[in-house]
Amino acid sequence: MSQVLFNLGSLSSSHNDTVVLKMHGKKQTPEKYYVGIDVGSASVRAALVDGLGTVVAHAEQPIQIWEPQPDHYEQSSADIWAACCSVTKKVVSGVDASHIRGVGFDATCSLVVVDKQFQPLAVNCEGQNHRNVIMWMDHRAVSQVERINATQHRVLSYVGGVMSVEMQPPKLLWMKENLQESCWEKAGHFFDLPDFLSWKATGVTARSLCTVVCKWTYTSDKGWDDSFWKMIGLEDLVEDKYEKIGNHVLSPGESVGKGLTPEAAKDLGLPEGIAVGASLIDAHAGGLGVIGADVKGHNLPCENQPITSRVAMICGTSSCHMGVSETPIFVPGVWGPYFSAMVPGLWLNEGGQSATGKLLGTRHILETMQAAGHHINTLFLCGGLSKNPLFVQMHADITGKPVVLSKEVESVLVGAAILGACASGDFASIQEAMAKMGKVGRVVQPNHEHKRFYDKKYEVFLRLVEHQREYRSIMNSF
Repeated sequence: MSQVLFNLGSLSSSHNDTVVLKMHGKKQTPEKYYVGIDVGSASVRAALVDGLGTVVAHAEQPIQIWEPQPDHYEQSSADIWAACCSVTKKVVSGVDASHIRGVGFDATCSLVVVDKQFQPLAVNCEGQNHRNVIMWMDHRAVSQVERINATQHRVLSYVGGVMSVEMQPPKLLWMKENLQESCWEKAGHFFDLPDFLSWKATGVTARSLCTVVCKWTYTSDKGWDDSFWKMIGLEDLVEDKYEKIGNHVLSPGESVGKGLTPEAAKDLGLPEGIAVGASLIDAHAGGLGVIGADVKGHNLPCENQPITSRVAMICGTSSCHMGVSETPIFVPGVWGPYFSAMVPGLWLNEGGQSATGKLLGTRHILETMQAAGHHINTLFLCGGLSKNPLFVQMHADITGKPVVLSKEVESVLVGAAILGACASGDFASIQEAMAKMGKVGRVVQPNHEHKRFYDKKYEVFLRLVEHQREYRSIMNSF
């Protein structure tokens, strides 16, 4: 099997607020440009991409995270939007804005709550309305997700049989049970963060197929399943015809409304009416950006193989393996199959581990390697599945297969910009951008001497897992 690794780490600088501009020469001819905006867990990045897929400028700015109590993680949609505006203004400052054709957003799958007037609504007992985002990694809804999984409803077959506490239904149920009067009854809309951003830009409440399929139990053929929401105690969402969670769904990259509203255009420093593409979850933007990489001419095992033979590994605050198939594949414990959630017409499956990057310090490792001149934000691995994603980043040799490093470190931002190009209808630019983004930088050959060492480490890991299960069984029988 071929494998692709894409890393959603920081850009080429570890500074909190940075902007880089690449000039192509003294004489500039009018070009088409696209803006890609990527909202990660701790920062917002923006890139200005030209019609050839070249990143002309990029900028980054941190965003705030609140942890009011263990397992509760909150953010502010106003703070996130302000950061989006700040970095966008920076990256477009060096070009004629009239040449910018489209904007695309990707973001973490956090939950944004606003009232009926679209004002921030507190998702906490303290009543702090500015903290209106329950982050994707929040684990407050453990009790709720256990009850949801106990229903064994048919929609759970599309998430590996067991829903994650980090998905949206358990968070919604937690709010209804714990913030009934202060939040639930006042709420006008519940957005996935990528969809909130496209609403903020256009004033249109349409949702992306990517978000509602992957995190909300929507299916592209049947839509919402009334019986599921009624069974878990959220029948009021059905009664309002799903207006609060979305009854208008668009494919990723599809044009949203009439483009940028006058207010959003002013905030972002862009002309009114620029096309805005339906959004993607951040990991899926990375997966889209690399799953179709062009690896011809490097004598790699994945050459001349279909993209359904590849796996994308996304490493950021968490790690996730993604693969696409022509037919649905149901695997216990693996999310999906999701139809057209990332690649149109193909089924997506995801498997991984939450917060691995946060726990293992992936960002620190990447920044340290970048400071030493090793630009390893994007790797395409052709070979067997890695046993340890941390060591894939540190030792590009453990799979026993060649590793391909891409030329660009901003591929996820190019992926977001492509959404804007899709929305604007500039399909020639999309093809050129994808071709450039997918070019191979260099190939690192494996060091086979290390493979035996890591194979042994993996044996130790498996034994530890086995022991842990035994200990848990002992305690459960107490």
